[in-house]
Amino acid sequence: MTRIYDCSVDTEYAAGMRLARSAIGRGALVVIPTDTVYGVAADAFSPEAVQRLLDAKGRDRTSPPPVLIPGIPTLDALAQDVPPPVRDLVAAFWPGGLTVVLNAQPSLVWDLGDTRGTVALRMPRNKIALDLLAETGPLAVSSANSSGLPSAIDAIGAEDMLGSSVAVYLDGGVAGGDYEPIGDRPGDTSSTIVDATRFAQNGGKLVIVRNGVISRDAIAAVIGDALAPVGFVAEEPEPEPDPEPEPEPEAPGPIDTATDAGRP
Repeated sequence: MTRIYDCSVDTEYAAGMRLARSAIGRGALVVIPTDTVYGVAADAFSPEAVQRLLDAKGRDRTSPPPVLIPGIPTLDALAQDVPPPVRDLVAAFWPGGLTVVLNAQPSLVWDLGDTRGTVALRMPRNKIALDLLAETGPLAVSSANSSGLPSAIDAIGAEDMLGSSVAVYLDGGVAGGDYEPIGDRPGDTSSTIVDATRFAQNGGKLVIVRNGVISRDAIAAVIGDALAPVGFVAEEPEPEPDPEPEPEPEAPGPIDTATDAGRP
């Protein structure tokens, strides 16, 4: 039976964390508080667990979940070609409400959905989330809500939407209280998402693809002109030309017996 564990009570915190670790290990789902909103978490390296997460939210593989990580050193283990402005941003805003989309390390053995070789990474600023991540490693975590509904900011709200599809709910109080709700929707305390996957092709620009609790002005104050302006449209890559057709081999001509007579 699914239960909500009040993490402000030491005994419930210990029990909830133990059961959450066990649930992640067997491929089940856990709801956790973060500094922005509540998230529903799964083992990022278990395709079955990630699919269970997508099913619980009513999403398909075209909406792959972000990955929460326990510390900045994990960034290079999961992403390649991290541009210097991204390193500046994570130094300034991690742990916190900034998600960065990067090209994933090609050696990773995971299936988050139709990622096109990218991964969205964030280090949350929440003790409960970080304690669990320290035990489990990176987790696929999406907002704790049914697709199309507002993200839950408390455990009760998450349970109302996700119900028994989740094995363990960790209650850390109301999320998002440390931020001004300046996201794309009224009252939204979701993280800001910055895309760096086409940094080189974009002329050394990072693109904000979702407004959230870290403001554009705050990001610009850190990376300056490396932030793409509002309305920036990335250039599409040039299609590669079709290969030239191979020439047809010429038919052999008649043998010249006079000149070929001395050949072995």
